[in-house]
Amino acid sequence: MADSVLIERPAEGVGLIRINRPEARNALNMEVRRLIARHLTEMGEDDETRCIVLTGNEKSFAAGADIKEMAGAGTIEMLARGTHKLWRTIAACPKPVIAAVNGFALGGGCELAMTCDIIIAGESAKFGQPEVRIGIIPGGGGTQRLTRAAGKYKAMRYVLTGDLFGAKAAFDMGLVSEIAPDGEVEKRAIEMARQIAELSPLAIQQAKEAVLRGMDAALDTALALETKAIQILFSSQDQKEGMAAFIEKRKPKFSGR
Repeated sequence: MADSVLIERPAEGVGLIRINRPEARNALNMEVRRLIARHLTEMGEDDETRCIVLTGNEKSFAAGADIKEMAGAGTIEMLARGTHKLWRTIAACPKPVIAAVNGFALGGGCELAMTCDIIIAGESAKFGQPEVRIGIIPGGGGTQRLTRAAGKYKAMRYVLTGDLFGAKAAFDMGLVSEIAPDGEVEKRAIEMARQIAELSPLAIQQAKEAVLRGMDAALDTALALETKAIQILFSSQDQKEGMAAFIEKRKPKFSGR
C-alpha cells in the first residue's frame, strides 16, 4: 500500500507535503490527519525548511473527511479523536504554509486549506462546506475561518446550503490568494515558496505571527505587537545583512540569526 502522505523537497528551503489517497479523492482519514500534523510539526522545527507547500493531486486537494470511517462513531469516539487538536497543530506551524489546491477542497479539505497562510487555486478548483447535507456541521474550523475570510453573509450562504463554489468566487470573497491555470498550481506554489525561503526566516516568522495574532485583537494591541516585532528584528544579523545588501546593491544572504 502506498504511503497516504508523501514528503518531497522540490527546492532549497522548501518542504512539500502531499496527500496521497487518490482512490478516495484524498479523503482525510485519521491517519492522514495525524501524518500531516506530524510532518508540519517536524518541518516547523527544521532550520533547513523555511516554507512549506501542502497539496494533493490534480483531481483533489482533499475531498473532505473519510465518511466511511466516521459514519458509525459516537460522541465519545469523536471526542477521543481530538481532530480539533490536530487542526490547531497545523494552524500553529511557525513557518509559512501554502495550500496548492487542484480539484476539490470540500468539508475537511476546505478547512485544511484555510489553516494555511496562502491558498493558490487552480481555475477549476471547487471549494465548499457541504456537511449540512449529511446531517452535521463543519467541525474543523469551517464555520469560523470561512466567516473570517469571507464575512458573515457569504459564509452563511455556503455553510447553510452546503453549495460548492469555484476558484473565482473564492478569490472574490477573499478566501483564495491567487488563481493559477490548471496544471500549474503546484509549480506556482513552489515558486512562491522558493521566493519566501530566500528571505529572512526571522522576519517571515515575525510577519506571520503579527498578522495572525493581530487579526482578532484590538487595533492598538495589534499595532503594539507589530512594533515589538520590528524592534526585535533590529537586533538580528539578518536585519544588518539585509540593509547592508540593499545599500551595496547586492543580493542578501540571510542566516536566520
